[in-house]
Amino acid sequence: MSTQTRVALAPRKRGRYTVLPDPPEHRDMPQHKHITNADTTLRTRYIDRPDVYVDGECYLCYDTGDLTLYPDCMVAFGVDAEAIDEANGYTISEVGKPPDFVLEVASESTGERDYTDKRVGYENLGAGEYWRFDYTGGAYHDRPLAGDILVDGRYVDMELREEPGGMIWGHSPALGLDLCWDDGRLRFYDPVAGEYLRSHWESEAGREAAEAERDAERQARQAAEARAETAEAENRRLRDLLDTLRRQ
Repeated sequence: MSTQTRVALAPRKRGRYTVLPDPPEHRDMPQHKHITNADTTLRTRYIDRPDVYVDGECYLCYDTGDLTLYPDCMVAFGVDAEAIDEANGYTISEVGKPPDFVLEVASESTGERDYTDKRVGYENLGAGEYWRFDYTGGAYHDRPLAGDILVDGRYVDMELREEPGGMIWGHSPALGLDLCWDDGRLRFYDPVAGEYLRSHWESEAGREAAEAERDAERQARQAAEARAETAEAENRRLRDLLDTLRRQ
């Protein structure tokens, strides 16, 4: 970002935290569905936790003088999520702690920076975990899936495992979830519940299926009511006919 742009988009103070400007828009579109998937899946996970902040594609900085990093997704525990949302970004010096989890999704234009410059940047900011996901399987990142955990101020590679079917996964202590590279999809697995979190795509499919099921039930109910009305009308006709015959 140029100096002129920074001046034009200078942060302003409002409420508890400084309101940050919007970061530049991504020009690479293919990764957006994966970013949306991660964001909505984790938001749903913590929807009833006002002390858990989940957001992405907004600035993460120590103070407002250095607006260079805007992760695709980040999670912070033990914070005032609503106040940070209102600030349109995460300023560590004001919030009082770095985020616990940061995720970058690979793109053609920034992929190499994700596992080089950005890794150093998030390490210097003290982000507890830094994960990278490449839906292409490694065309943009150095690996399909990678995770680092902060130990004594330095990032250490997280242990990842690869299943015979090609799935790659590792455990995030911060989230208490396994992150899985599954045939180009990022999935979150809850080892305690023994199930995958419902993804954005699966939620949409589930919603559509539920709507279709409700429509089918409504149509079946309407058909049953129509049959009952027809049967009742026929019964009345037969009763009227019998009454007519008796009177003759």
